[in-house]
Amino acid sequence: MAGHARSDRPPGRTADAAQRTAAVREHVRVLGGILAGALAVDVHGTDLQTLKRAPRRAPPTVSPADLEAHPGPVWDAFVPHPPGRFRWWGAERRFARRLADAEDRFAEAIERHRTFEENRRERVARALREQVEHQRRLDEATAEQHVRVDAYERAVRNHDREAVTRYFTKALDRVPEPLDFPRRRKVAYVPESTLLAVEWDLPDVSVVPAEESYRYDRALDTVLAVPRDPLELRRLYQQLVAQLALRALHLVFGSDQYGVVDTVVFNGMVESVDLTTGQTVRPCLITLRATREQYQALVLDQLDPVACVRHYFAAEVSRHPEELQPVEPVLEFDLTDPRTIDAVDVISEIDARPNLLDLSPESFEHLVHNLLTRMGLDTQLFRRGTDGGIDCVAHDPRPITGGKFVVQAKLWTRTVPPSAVRDLFGTVVDAGATKGILITTSGFGPTSYQFANGKPLQLIDGTALLSLCHHHNIPARIIPRAS
Repeated sequence: MAGHARSDRPPGRTADAAQRTAAVREHVRVLGGILAGALAVDVHGTDLQTLKRAPRRAPPTVSPADLEAHPGPVWDAFVPHPPGRFRWWGAERRFARRLADAEDRFAEAIERHRTFEENRRERVARALREQVEHQRRLDEATAEQHVRVDAYERAVRNHDREAVTRYFTKALDRVPEPLDFPRRRKVAYVPESTLLAVEWDLPDVSVVPAEESYRYDRALDTVLAVPRDPLELRRLYQQLVAQLALRALHLVFGSDQYGVVDTVVFNGMVESVDLTTGQTVRPCLITLRATREQYQALVLDQLDPVACVRHYFAAEVSRHPEELQPVEPVLEFDLTDPRTIDAVDVISEIDARPNLLDLSPESFEHLVHNLLTRMGLDTQLFRRGTDGGIDCVAHDPRPITGGKFVVQAKLWTRTVPPSAVRDLFGTVVDAGATKGILITTSGFGPTSYQFANGKPLQLIDGTALLSLCHHHNIPARIIPRAS
């Protein structure tokens, strides 16, 4: 018997190894199909008019027993029987007393019925008044809710920062995450550039099985894991991260019912523990900027996700995500967060901060110079007309990420044209600079962002400028002048 049990053990262990190998491979297959799974689900934005509540009817408050009048008393039910043919002595008097008593009871019944009917009619009238009042309140609440929905829709159509941010926050919050992935995500809308910034938490590299397969070791009589090649693990994780980025673009542009977003910035973050320090970190492992025109040209079910984000969108993707090696976001989410720039007094006339649009171009350049200095850069301001397209040169002394930056400051209210961005790139090349920075009080269009992708250019619109001023204690606001 013991020998028979021992001979059964290897086939059982072999089957266990095969099952565990199949489970690992299925998990990898699911990870590779994240984007395809998202494409299989129809994505459409919310028509805000559908949020309007249907009119509600006040429930009836009249008791069914009170709906109809109760019949009154009938004399025939009270009248006594008269004496018969054989009338005993005193029968007439007894009949007369019974008749008088019946008349009294009949009169009392009539009075009780009259009182009951008056009370019933009053209850019905009171209940109907209450029902009418309840209906009025319901109608008012419905009308007020419809007004709020209309105002919300108008605000979204008019590119209101808060309304559009709320719209996409709700749209993305409804999207379930596969495989218990993190659900933390933030969005912020930049109306000057019709840009939506998305900060999305990604699963860390442990989501990819570290085991490639399992095998039964006869000598040890146990199932052993076959470790996955580190390069293969990195490749699978990068593929997953690229899929999640493209999935986010698919969800955002697909949810844009009102056509208010022309450009999306996606920053994929990972919350993990740095094993060298034990501290919680949130590095950015992928960052890209995509315009609607670029996105619409994609055939998402036929492309290679990593090649697409790297070469088509010029995305920055961590070369060593397993080591939490970060990339620099194309746009820091904090520079788009409306909470950092909108917490001001709604009565702009009593807001003491200077309106940047009231500055002269020269004063605006000085403000930008002051801002860069507070950011820790060594700056040199050029005199107007002698800068060859350069308003300021800033030197970042940090190794690797530092260098020489050429800066242009444009005090504009209209969208900066793509030609200005192209000119800045030419200046960067001519000056041998590390980066070009264009700072404006207005915004940029999708063509400008598309041109800047993959180039050493940083575009800072009015929202990002105010956020930087806020972070560095420079009082500022941007209030368009009355036309």
